[in-house]
Amino acid sequence: MYSDDSKIVQFQKYSIQRKESLEFMNEPTPRKEKITSPQKQDQDLTPDWVDYTILIAEDEETNFLYLKTALSPTNINIIRAKNGKEAVEQMRVNPLINIILMDIKMPEMNGLEATRGIKSFRKDVPIIAQTAFAMEEDRRNCSAVGCDDFLAKPIRYKVLIETISKFLK
Repeated sequence: MYSDDSKIVQFQKYSIQRKESLEFMNEPTPRKEKITSPQKQDQDLTPDWVDYTILIAEDEETNFLYLKTALSPTNINIIRAKNGKEAVEQMRVNPLINIILMDIKMPEMNGLEATRGIKSFRKDVPIIAQTAFAMEEDRRNCSAVGCDDFLAKPIRYKVLIETISKFLK
């Protein structure tokens, strides 16, 4: 009988400990100060470009979707060209385009040729080169054909917004 009593005592101890731990788990968590993540802070500084239109010349679907998603909070109007030839054509028919993100390596006509063509009739439009080739020579080549700035891929959100902001006042 002594061993049964021991089991009951052990069970009761376990039950009490278990109940206390469950009560502890159900206590409300004390409130902490709200902490804003760096991404949230960046989004808080997002400009409103509803009156602007950007041409994104980008042949890669995933790169275009990234840029479109990143720029979505700015309310900027987005037009896409899948190659340099389309970019030149878009600039000829759409005088409302305020700025261009130009991929350098594209089919049919690369971004350097497209930039040269666009600058021949629209010198005023800022063109920001975007490329995975981030060597100094690449920067010089972009500048030589008329690119106004340069972004190396992968493009960080904050750098993208800051670079475009230089040209959209």
